[in-house]
Amino acid sequence: DSQIILLDPFFLRSLTKSLLAVAFLASFGSSMLYGYNLAVVNSPAEYIKAFYNQTMVARNRTGLDDKTLTLFYSVTVSVFAIGGMVGSLTVGILVTRFGRKGTLVRITCLVFIAGAFMGFSRTFGSPEMIIVGRFITGVHSGISLSVVPMYLGEIAPKNLRGFLGLVPSIFICLGVFIAQILGLHELLGKEEHWPLFLSLVVIPTMFQLMLLPWFPESPRYLLLEKRNVHATITALKWYRSKVNIQAEIEEMQEEQRSMSSVQTVSVIGLMKDRSVRWQVITIVVVNIGMQLSGIDAIWFYTNTIFENAGIPVPQIQYTTVGTGAIEVIAGCVGCFTIERLGRRPLMIGGFTFMGICCAGITLSLMFQSHYISVACVVGIIAGFCIGPAGVPFLITAELFKQSHRPAAYTVAGCLNWLSNFTIGFVFPFLQMSAGAYCYLVFFGVCTAVAAYVFFIVPETKNKTFVEISQMFAARNGMLEEESSELGVANNPQLAKTNGYGAVVLQYDVMEKKK
Repeated sequence: DSQIILLDPFFLRSLTKSLLAVAFLASFGSSMLYGYNLAVVNSPAEYIKAFYNQTMVARNRTGLDDKTLTLFYSVTVSVFAIGGMVGSLTVGILVTRFGRKGTLVRITCLVFIAGAFMGFSRTFGSPEMIIVGRFITGVHSGISLSVVPMYLGEIAPKNLRGFLGLVPSIFICLGVFIAQILGLHELLGKEEHWPLFLSLVVIPTMFQLMLLPWFPESPRYLLLEKRNVHATITALKWYRSKVNIQAEIEEMQEEQRSMSSVQTVSVIGLMKDRSVRWQVITIVVVNIGMQLSGIDAIWFYTNTIFENAGIPVPQIQYTTVGTGAIEVIAGCVGCFTIERLGRRPLMIGGFTFMGICCAGITLSLMFQSHYISVACVVGIIAGFCIGPAGVPFLITAELFKQSHRPAAYTVAGCLNWLSNFTIGFVFPFLQMSAGAYCYLVFFGVCTAVAAYVFFIVPETKNKTFVEISQMFAARNGMLEEESSELGVANNPQLAKTNGYGAVVLQYDVMEKKK
């Protein structure tokens, strides 16, 4: 199927070098760091704890007990999610003021600051610098995790939104995989290397800072929010190459006419707007379900499951790298099939398969069949990366028009990070109290989300943003005509396009007459 997609002439004509370069560059310098920072603290955990203890001995002439030391390390890990939630709350403000690309370029400074804090923490004998650095990287990831799919979703033609929208999820998996490889004892998994290991995040960000500013901003942002006609046409010509851009500009005109306001809607305004009620419910369900599906618990418990399966402890690190490779492969499968299969099959199939595997882990632990546990762990990781890992971020862009999209990403990002933090905090207690049955909770979540997508969420493949909005109109209790008539009287409209898409605004024409 993926070969058919890549050989399709319209697909090849639409996928320009500029689009591919921006997708890889934005994902490499931002999304990959999220995956890297998720996994980077696992390998040097004992070395970081030893550093904390040595520092406290030097300061207070007494070491830390095991409970306090574990608390310090837990804060180091979990503060990343807290930073992510803080960052996600700023997305709407940043993308409205600086644009999509402009936000990604400006937040690179956070990575350099965080890298310096973590890289020089041992030199200055300061555990606090590691914690602060982790928090700052979390803020960066909280912003970029929403802005990258928003940017790619807006610059992509409708037949490529799915493909480009899942590129960031591949790089997230790749970031985890790279951290696992570099964390091997033969590479940077030695005690003397952990500050360098933590601070390597500055390298991909440096490439992004050097190259991304040369690419155009989102054409939709330039036209619908900044009203910059010439920059819009330049950006479209850059991203579309020889493809005629007139149809796309006309689609933007249609969205402009259907928008109730040219101003960006706030989070409170989003919640109150009945015309997007079911879109909001959908992003709440899929983003919470994405984190409560059990994937974080599986990553937390993987080493123990592998150890119980009889894999020698020194070999577990290589087995973990193998699971990282499976993540990357599964992400690529999802990316190269989404434009043929659609969003719904990847979401429904991914969550359903994860639910089955969660139930399988419970049964295998009950009957002490450890090899089945290993197979179910691999199945959960593969099922997650094929669809649920990336599609929620993609459909958050697709379900909302320009005015509502920043607020939607703020809500989705905040819920995503809050759920991430919650499962990391609650799972150890759930596992202690429920034992093998704790995975049945994840089975229930996965089944519920798959059922919701099956019955409620329409297929958005190859649809314009206006068409997707109209698909929800009846469920929201809105007539299609009602939403299309909003805002026409008070907003300056796009007048017409010539053969190649040279747009003329009515108020620009009036200014020239003056």
